[in-house]
Amino acid sequence: MTIKTTVILCTYNEELIIKETILSILKYNKGVEIVIVDDSSTDKTVKIIEEINSEQITLIKRKSRGLGAACLVGLLYSKGENICWIDSNLPDLAEKIPLMISKLHKNNIVVMSRYVDGGGDFRSFQRILSSKVINYICRFFLDKKIKDYTSGIFAIKKSFLINNTPISYGHGEYFIELLYKATKNGYEVVEIPYVQPPDIEGLSKTTSSFMRFLKLGLQYIIRIINCKIRPN
Repeated sequence: MTIKTTVILCTYNEELIIKETILSILKYNKGVEIVIVDDSSTDKTVKIIEEINSEQITLIKRKSRGLGAACLVGLLYSKGENICWIDSNLPDLAEKIPLMISKLHKNNIVVMSRYVDGGGDFRSFQRILSSKVINYICRFFLDKKIKDYTSGIFAIKKSFLINNTPISYGHGEYFIELLYKATKNGYEVVEIPYVQPPDIEGLSKTTSSFMRFLKLGLQYIIRIINCKIRPN
């Protein structure tokens, strides 16, 4: 049987929410494949996933950590014609997947965007401000038409990866380069509105410490500069 859609989840210590996310995906997306890349969770995340015991789930256990690399591993294991990546601690995104896929055509990427009409962001002030600053820098140096470079919630055709495989290192900054590289190669970024809810207490990896937050911000800025100067 041909798999139409693969949903990729990257996990690290998501025991509070991962079951709800998986069950929501299965509920709203019949016949979907779920590829889960776990970066050596130290809690019960892996046990919970294994207890669901679904043939639709492929679980990959990595010994290292890094969102960008985990996303690439998920892409490599995906069998679907359509590939969708959502945040593993945002189960409400599961019912958005059919909408994303319905707008997915041969030469585009569909992105859930907080910065188009109808979108929004209810996370902490610190995270909202940093996201807006990074996106402003992206639009200044890169392509002004893209509103949300840091969403990280997207759908693509697997054939897209032939010419646009992301350079996957670091945290979420890989997505900036993925979008910019795609537009340089003639792909269209289609943004549909999404309202991001407040962070679930204890699950945000971005704001685990102030120093980590600053380090990630610097990594994002360096990646933006690299996007601009790196040959296509």
